[in-house]
Amino acid sequence: MKFFVLLTLLLLCFELSANPDYVLPRSSVIELKEKTTERVYPLFIQWPASYASQPDKVYPVIYLTDAHYSFPLVAGATRFPMNSGAMQQAIIVAVSYEKGSAGANSRIRDYTPTVAKTWQKETGNAKGHMAFLRDTVIPYVEENFRASKTNRTFVGNSLGGLFGAYILLSEPTLFANYILGSPSVWFDNNVILAIHPIIPKYMTRVYLSVGEHETPAHGERQDMVAGTIQLKEKIAGLNSANIKLYFSIVSGASHATAFPTTAIQGLNKIYGNKQ
Repeated sequence: MKFFVLLTLLLLCFELSANPDYVLPRSSVIELKEKTTERVYPLFIQWPASYASQPDKVYPVIYLTDAHYSFPLVAGATRFPMNSGAMQQAIIVAVSYEKGSAGANSRIRDYTPTVAKTWQKETGNAKGHMAFLRDTVIPYVEENFRASKTNRTFVGNSLGGLFGAYILLSEPTLFANYILGSPSVWFDNNVILAIHPIIPKYMTRVYLSVGEHETPAHGERQDMVAGTIQLKEKIAGLNSANIKLYFSIVSGASHATAFPTTAIQGLNKIYGNKQ
C-alpha cells in the first residue's frame, strides 16, 4: 500500500513539474520602490511580439491600474489585433498594489484624491501615487525599454478610473491618452467634479465609458451612469481644442462586466488601424 501511495506522489510531482504555471509570453514582473514612503510596488510588463525583430522601433506604452485583473485581460484582448496589424503594437505596463498590503487597502489609499473622513480605510494618496508614476515608474520603463516618451496611455476602472480622472484634471500631460472606465465620481461627495482643472498643452484623447446597468435601479449602490455623464460634461466644459473626448455606454453591462469592453474598445479607438 505504501508503495502505491509513494508511486502516486511521484507521478503527481512529475505532472506538476512537467506542467508549470502559465506565464504570459514576453512578460516579466519587477519591483519598484517609492522613494518617499519606501513602499514597494510590483510592475507587470509585456513587450510586443515585434520587439526583438525590430530593434530600432519605439513603442507606445499602455499603463494599467489594478494589475492582477487588468494585465491578463488587456494583454489577452489585444493579442490578436496587435499581432494581426489591426492595432498598433504597444508595451503594456500594469502597476500592482503595494507589496504586503491587502489589495483593497492599497487601491483605496492610492486611487482616491482626498481624505474622506467617513471612510475607515486610508484614503487620499492620489497625488502621491501620481508622483510615483511620474518620477519612478515612467522613467524606469523609458530607460529600460524602447518606450515612447510622448505616446503614453492611462487605463483605469472604477477607483482606477477616478484616479485617471484626477491625473487628467491636475497633470494632464503625464499621459497623451486616457481610458476611464466607470469612474467612481461619487467618492467623497463628487469631489473630483470640484477640482480646478489644468488645460492640456498638447492633444489629449479621453475615452470615457460606463455600463448601461450601473445604476441603483439595477442593484448597484451608486449611480455610476449619472456620475460618468457629469464627468463627461466637466471635461467637455473645458472647451479646449487639445481635448478629443469619446463617450460610450456599454449596452447591458453592470459595474462588474463593463470594463473588458471599455478597455478593448478604448484601446481600439486610440491605437486601432482603420482598414
